[in-house]
Amino acid sequence: MDQEKLKTIKYSPATGEKLEKVSLALGRSKRLLLVQMTDYFFRNKKDPTDLNDELLKSTLIKSHKTYVSFIKSQEELLLIPIKEAADKMIANQKDIVKFFNEQVLGANKAILKNQQAAQTKLTESDKLLHQVAAQLEGKAQLKARFLQILGGYIRAREELGSFKGREKEELAESVRKEVQNL
Repeated sequence: MDQEKLKTIKYSPATGEKLEKVSLALGRSKRLLLVQMTDYFFRNKKDPTDLNDELLKSTLIKSHKTYVSFIKSQEELLLIPIKEAADKMIANQKDIVKFFNEQVLGANKAILKNQQAAQTKLTESDKLLHQVAAQLEGKAQLKARFLQILGGYIRAREELGSFKGREKEELAESVRKEVQNL
């Protein structure tokens, strides 16, 4: 390299010893090691003051592995049995709902059928009551009319007296016709 383009870096003797040991261990010159370190930190955007970066990574990886193994053990011990129990509970709930629906629907159908039968009987009873009421009303009107005819017959007979036989017979015949027309 051209000596004019080189720049000088000053460091303490302790840092110089450390740089010497690292360069010997890696089999490189101090200058090459300094260039490679600069490139390394430049490319990786690592802070050289953060000495625990690799240590932190390995610690995080160990912790992550610990957490994952803990979660897997908990999954086997707790989560899988809980899920199986929940699945059984859901299946049982479905059976209970199915049975309940069958029973309730059956009971509701029976109740509805009984209500419809009762409604039919009530309708028939209502019709029968109307018929009986109509007959009673007709009977009452018939009695009133009969009493009217009978009263007219008695009055007319008394007016005729005891001597007119033929007129009495005509009166009796006309009253019979009126009663038959009722």
